[in-house]
Amino acid sequence: MSLNVILPPCPVEITLMLMGDRWKVLIVRDLLTGTKRFGELKKSLNGISQKVLTQHLRTMEKNGLISRKVYAQVPPKVEYTLTDVGQSLKQVHDAMLAWGSAYKSKQSANK
Repeated sequence: MSLNVILPPCPVEITLMLMGDRWKVLIVRDLLTGTKRFGELKKSLNGISQKVLTQHLRTMEKNGLISRKVYAQVPPKVEYTLTDVGQSLKQVHDAMLAWGSAYKSKQSANK
């Protein structure tokens, strides 16, 4: 991580500091399936503005979760990929997926 901040003592707080935003979790979700271009991410993240997506991608790159590759061509081509640190969030994503699926099933059963 390239942050020059003092990390909180609580590991859960560190995770929330890095991933405690809906869009960041969904960016990780999309990148877990492989490298994506900016437009692909924007299309997949229904409701995110270009500005917010750009800010989150820059922050995640700064924090070492994703890498950005720029191709020297016209029009410019930029691709985003999870780093090894970003890939390690797969277990967090999978736990959230399992919990959300179970919750949804229970809510459907209670109707």
